[in-house]
Amino acid sequence: MADITKSRTDTPTLWVERVHPAVWALGLVMLFMPAFANGFWLFQVFGWTFILGMIALSLMFLAGYGGMVSLIQMTVAALGGYGVAILGPSGVAQISLGLPWWLYVPLAIAIAALFATLVGALAVRTEGIYTIMITLAMASAFFYFTRQNYGIFNGYSGFNLVVPPQLFGVDWRQPVPFYYLTLGCAALAYAAVVYVARSPFGLALQGTRDNPRRMAALGFNVTAHRIAAYTFAGAIAAVGGILLVWQNAQIAPGTAGLPAVFDILVIAVVGGLRRPSGAFVGAFIYVLLRTFSPDVLTAFGLSNERFKMLIGFGFLAMVVFSPDGVLGLWDRWRARAGRRDPLTGKERG
Repeated sequence: MADITKSRTDTPTLWVERVHPAVWALGLVMLFMPAFANGFWLFQVFGWTFILGMIALSLMFLAGYGGMVSLIQMTVAALGGYGVAILGPSGVAQISLGLPWWLYVPLAIAIAALFATLVGALAVRTEGIYTIMITLAMASAFFYFTRQNYGIFNGYSGFNLVVPPQLFGVDWRQPVPFYYLTLGCAALAYAAVVYVARSPFGLALQGTRDNPRRMAALGFNVTAHRIAAYTFAGAIAAVGGILLVWQNAQIAPGTAGLPAVFDILVIAVVGGLRRPSGAFVGAFIYVLLRTFSPDVLTAFGLSNERFKMLIGFGFLAMVVFSPDGVLGLWDRWRARAGRRDPLTGKERG
């Protein structure tokens, strides 16, 4: 492992060359999306996709590279959102402090990342189902605490009128500015995860995932690497939570409720936990189902709430038939197509 780490870090600036060309092509399309998409698609569909994708990306980093399935990521995102609502301006003036944006945004991210670090320090000492249960217990405790606490979190009502600051005279809640804001943050988060995964820290984290005893024997601090992974993932989730609050202009305990916690897990698994792009693929599928399936169900005389059943069936099918998610299906299809003879259509050998 030490030799591999050394060889992979001799040229750390070449990580951009290893990104699949399809990602660059998709990024170019996304850059010009406002030219042919209306405000609803830019703000609601794509904006929400980038936000949920970032939160799911933080889970993908922990599970895919660290082998730690955490259910605390939506809670960390909600804490970041509560941070901007409490430290910045909002419609609840008696609680919000009204600090300037350049102060309350970094503070909100730092507080959320610190919370993720503390949870990680507790969770990394367990494995498997115990890690899942500890993070789920912390997420549940946070939800009930925010709903019952009125002095800081304003209880069940939460905060309203939480909007992004108008920098450079731009209203960032308008569809096009908000689209580019979320796209830029998502691109930076994706680039950060790809770079860190190929850095010495990322390679050591993957080593602790595969063989923690061997990594410890080589002199690596397994616990410290895992806790640092929680901190890094928490910062990404916090940015996603801030954007989510700015999109909705409000935050309440339901933002960190258990359904939202499990939704992030569904998004990450459906997209695929092995690659960063899977988080955004899963988020896009989820947003499409969440946005349009209620209308389809209503047309057939069914309840709007049945969309959760559709998401559940999709999650079950993905776990059974493709544990690697949608991207895993795509890889298997490409591998099968590569084995087919272009003239006969039959598989070779």
